[in-house]
Amino acid sequence: MRAAAALRGTIAVPGDKSISHRSLMLSALAVGESRVEGLLEGEDVLATAAAMRAMGADIVRQDDGVWVIHGVGVGGLLQPETALDMGNSGTSTRLLMGLVASHPITATFIGDASLSKRPMGRVIDPLSQMGAQFQDTPGGRLPMMVRGINPAVPIRYTLPVASAQVKSAILLAGLNTPGETTVIEPVATRDHSERMLAGFGADLTVTPSPEGRVITIRGEAELKPQNIVVPGDPSSAAFWLVAASIVPGADVTVTNVGMNPTRTGIIAALKMMGADITELNARIVGGEPVADLRIRHAPLSAIEVPPELTPSMIDEYPVLFVAAAYAKGTTIARGAEELRVKESDRITAMAEALGACGVVCKEFEDGMAVTGTGGESIPGGATIATLLDHRIAMSMTIAALHAREPITLDDAAPVATSYPIFFDTLEKLGALA
Repeated sequence: MRAAAALRGTIAVPGDKSISHRSLMLSALAVGESRVEGLLEGEDVLATAAAMRAMGADIVRQDDGVWVIHGVGVGGLLQPETALDMGNSGTSTRLLMGLVASHPITATFIGDASLSKRPMGRVIDPLSQMGAQFQDTPGGRLPMMVRGINPAVPIRYTLPVASAQVKSAILLAGLNTPGETTVIEPVATRDHSERMLAGFGADLTVTPSPEGRVITIRGEAELKPQNIVVPGDPSSAAFWLVAASIVPGADVTVTNVGMNPTRTGIIAALKMMGADITELNARIVGGEPVADLRIRHAPLSAIEVPPELTPSMIDEYPVLFVAAAYAKGTTIARGAEELRVKESDRITAMAEALGACGVVCKEFEDGMAVTGTGGESIPGGATIATLLDHRIAMSMTIAALHAREPITLDDAAPVATSYPIFFDTLEKLGALA
């Protein structure tokens, strides 16, 4: 990639994956016709669609890209005739285990080699307390047979680790369980499930307490069909927030971005650095806050990233490091040790990538310090090892947009796993590879 003369235009980003999964599942449990626009059509979400079809839902993608779902109703899931192939999707697997757990059906879950290595014990434990039975591969792994029970037993369960997937699995099981099922989360996690369940008409309450957030759902629900516009993924929007901030003369609007406060840490961090980000047309769609974001070039200043922002921006740290490379002063980010166990070790990967481009970086076990240029171009001129990590590839592409010399990726293919039109969007904004 070479430096961009300017970035200008209005763009959209792919639909949010977490919301895409849930929109298909809850539409399949509603009585009547739901319509979903902007669904992320990646392999993980398509695995969810196939599983819900296998359990009786009528799910069709129209030529205009709108997905039309005729649901079976809560309690109406049918026995799948074959194993449910989840591919690489851990979200699909864990949430669907919850659905099956309180229906009188048996489902076998299989997945690819990567998914088959991931332990499912954190979900098995609470669902077993509700009465479901499991036959799993040693270590709580796939292939796994789940035998649901009806009526299931309502439970009150405190999450031992912060996990939106475990929370969601229990709440989905609670949909078809008599009485009240309660989940207590000492550390707040993404709340897409709570918002969407309420939007579909479930009787759900969220109450703060000394123990944490107490989420209670009343079972034997009747969900009402919805028309859903899936918000744009804030993780994808983050690349354009940084790009427009660092390229002189840039003026970019990203439409329909999800503004769920459990996902917007990157916006808060960039604003602390001085980024010119304006929220336009704020609205609620399907229980989720969304807005259009206008970003104009602005000088950035270094900050010490508040550790409390980490849960809401863990996937956005690589591109935040790029913003830091162009800021005035040294930006310090700590409390993000989880970056070391992502698709790559994102702390070392970004330190090496930026360092190869002439940026001064210092690694910590749980983060990094990046000394910026004060808005001047970074040297660039390096070939970057992307390590099969889509976020490293996209982040360093953004870094190239104001570099003195071109930056080359050793492999751009991983970008397609989460953002197939990323490079097309760059071209639309006026940047040329």
